[in-house]
Amino acid sequence: MNKIKCMVVDDEPLAISLLENYVRKIPFLELVFSTENPIEALDYIQNNEADLVFLDIQMPELTGINFMKIVGDKLKYILTTAYSEYALEGYEHNIVDYLLKPISFERFYQSSLKAQERFSFVENKVDSHFFVKSSGQQHRINFEDILYIESIKDYVNIKTANQEYIVLDTLKSLEQQLSEWSFVRIHKSFIINTNQIKSISAKKVNLFSEQEIPIGDMYRENFLKKLK
Repeated sequence: MNKIKCMVVDDEPLAISLLENYVRKIPFLELVFSTENPIEALDYIQNNEADLVFLDIQMPELTGINFMKIVGDKLKYILTTAYSEYALEGYEHNIVDYLLKPISFERFYQSSLKAQERFSFVENKVDSHFFVKSSGQQHRINFEDILYIESIKDYVNIKTANQEYIVLDTLKSLEQQLSEWSFVRIHKSFIINTNQIKSISAKKVNLFSEQEIPIGDMYRENFLKKLK
């Protein structure tokens, strides 16, 4: 796997210095840019490649949340803050982890491993399978074995004919990662494998495994287009 190109964006110079030092200690990370000004970070992203940003939430020029809204899914994010009460629920972004200041190297390393897993998932798309972490173990799942994927709060349930894998991830992230394969999102809570479709009615899809999956109104047009 290639090194993960990292940015550090924080309005505190000491925090930047600490995170830069941590990044340089980890072999699979590469520091490509750091700044106290999130506006400068936006400019860098427009003209350069990056994969992951260690992003402070509370910044005067632009909050971390607004930064993510502007950049969107172009990057993945590890958020940092000094406030434990800050809530992230309800934000659909590529958030890998959430670090509370002061950040220890041990906690930083754990967070970086999560990012490595996420990027490894993307790279494995060239194969016929990928690995997911569920119940404390890494599981290999063949794409062709997946029936559907269901969102369950902060987790997703990857359903195969013989097993279920509960994984800490989002449907939005998996939708992007599986877009090159025979998968399509047909509902706010469901992604299906189109190779598993038995029949389609106005409001639902019937799979060969006899499951019935609802079709959401806002997903119907794209779903039918993908089938064609």
